[in-house]
Amino acid sequence: MRILCSNDDGVHATGLAVLERIAKTLSDDVWVVAPESEQSGAARALSLSQPIRIRQYDERHFAVSGTPTDAVMMGVTKLMGDKPPDLVLSGVNNGQNLAEDVTFSGTIAAALQGMTLGYPSIALSLARFSRDKARWSTPEYHAPSIIKRLLKEGWPKDVIINVNFPDREPDEIKTIEVTTQGQRDAFSLFSEERTDLRGNAYYWFGFRGKLSDPPEGTDLRAIYDGRISITPLHLALTHLDSHRALAGALNGEPSA
Repeated sequence: MRILCSNDDGVHATGLAVLERIAKTLSDDVWVVAPESEQSGAARALSLSQPIRIRQYDERHFAVSGTPTDAVMMGVTKLMGDKPPDLVLSGVNNGQNLAEDVTFSGTIAAALQGMTLGYPSIALSLARFSRDKARWSTPEYHAPSIIKRLLKEGWPKDVIINVNFPDREPDEIKTIEVTTQGQRDAFSLFSEERTDLRGNAYYWFGFRGKLSDPPEGTDLRAIYDGRISITPLHLALTHLDSHRALAGALNGEPSA
């Protein structure tokens, strides 16, 4: 099995090294193609107005001057030659990718690009809510068996698997839960205005630390309760109930 590893935290991120070690428990044919710098929040951005440059470290390790989507594109279409990956892994992200986070996550985007190109793809994240030292041993311990079980079960070609690990010690996590994508009951993103040494304003985006109160069965609740969350995601964004209601009211009507 040939595995392509990528991420959005950059080619030198600790989580990517963890991901490579996870992949090597599954195969000895592991490739790493990742952004040369952090691309958190890049979502599915594709570089169209500037060239992509590649830095090669060895036969199977590359840095890409672009987004996670760029990295997977270059890995599959240029760098891996005539033998594409059997599996695309993205992560392990230093932070959660839950609920509405998935819509702007570069980690999710790398997996989505792998899926779009026709390859089974899994995104992995360590769900952290504090500045304490990250427990990287948790995904490294649990992920290999989870990936093997997912591959054995299989999933549709238009779906990616989003796996989030609680930031707890490996032996503190007892169960897995297949979840739905949740939604926070409060918007946590904010912008903070600061002033540079020339007196000009600049801004940082940040997140408020308040946890939401999600219902059972969601990715958020599973992580809050210390369970590994596995969420199948896909790109079909059509809201079917609204589609049916609007079609009944508007189909066949004159446009003006």
